[in-house]
Amino acid sequence: MVEQLKPRYSVAWINKISEIPQSAWDALALPLTTPFLEWNWLNNLENSGSATAKTGWLPNHLTLWRDRTLVAVAPLYLKGHSYGEFVFDHQWADLAQRIGVEYYPKMLGMTPFTPAEGYRFLIAPGEDEDEITATMVHEIDTFCSKHHISGCHFLYVDPQWRPVLERCGFTAWLHHSYIWENLGFQTFDDYLAVFNANQRRNIKRERKAVEKAGLRLQPLTGEEIPKSLFGLMYEFYADTCDKFGWWGSKYLTKRFFEQLHENYRDRVLFFAAYNEQNQQQPMGMSFCLFKDDRMYGRYWGSFQEIDCLHFDACYYAPIEWAIANGIQIFDPGAGGRHKKRRGFPAQPNHSLHRFYNNRLRKILCSYIDEVNELEQQEIETINAELPFSQKNN
Repeated sequence: MVEQLKPRYSVAWINKISEIPQSAWDALALPLTTPFLEWNWLNNLENSGSATAKTGWLPNHLTLWRDRTLVAVAPLYLKGHSYGEFVFDHQWADLAQRIGVEYYPKMLGMTPFTPAEGYRFLIAPGEDEDEITATMVHEIDTFCSKHHISGCHFLYVDPQWRPVLERCGFTAWLHHSYIWENLGFQTFDDYLAVFNANQRRNIKRERKAVEKAGLRLQPLTGEEIPKSLFGLMYEFYADTCDKFGWWGSKYLTKRFFEQLHENYRDRVLFFAAYNEQNQQQPMGMSFCLFKDDRMYGRYWGSFQEIDCLHFDACYYAPIEWAIANGIQIFDPGAGGRHKKRRGFPAQPNHSLHRFYNNRLRKILCSYIDEVNELEQQEIETINAELPFSQKNN
């Protein structure tokens, strides 16, 4: 009797990350540069009620096993809308409606509500990345075909992983973020030196305005952060979102912030603005994360309108901390109106797309080169207008 060989891999679709042991997941996630694919961060999003089926983010993670060993994971979500992604595909949804194609639900790979580069499949060291990725893409294609999913989309992808997906037939769509890089700065004055004289004066004036208001910004991380500040950060976040009304993007619950104190505070960095009269509760605060030599700005808020506090709490104080603590890359978050004036050049990032409807796929492939060329031109135009001194251009 010939012994039947067992398949090399087994596949499981998981609707809760908590079904996977944290140690197994993080063995794949911790070596990555991004903190946003780690078990605690994603689990907090799910069990806090922030990323759930009810909010339009149904977790649908693909896992690949060899016997009982987790070999690879694709953090995935089934989406019933396009909110919280910051890659605006509404034109594709409108086009699909016009040609009679159901655009939603769609399969999405990204960290919910987090427009930060670094998404990829989590693959164990020593495995064949191309082989594993092709195997998982085949499983995703099969799932999407079986359940009539219109397309699969990976956003803010790790640039080193992008060619692997392109070899699997995914189409790259170019976007841009505003990213600060440490160009060998040793002090905040070194950072100021790259600007033209007018912008150097402007930055100094903005920081002095915060000082004149009697405020000082205190960086706090890990055990330094009082538990109460996590709940307060939610209040600041919610208040800022409410000020923008429909566009406020208030996706996270208070429970999400509060849980960070228990299981993620070593990655959290608050910049708390205290005044001389009240050293216990900040007037405003920004919320960043850091891992190794990278830092990410997430949210901020202040209950009072204080001149230039936003700029200091979200840009200048984090940059000063970054220089002092060996941070090389600082991604301050979505949007660019304020960032490009403060030394954050536009940097390319990509999303990757596959439509399962032939008409949508042909339209995407026909126009994507032109779309990407226009985006590249925009990046070059933005960076040509940065307020740097001539010697730094």
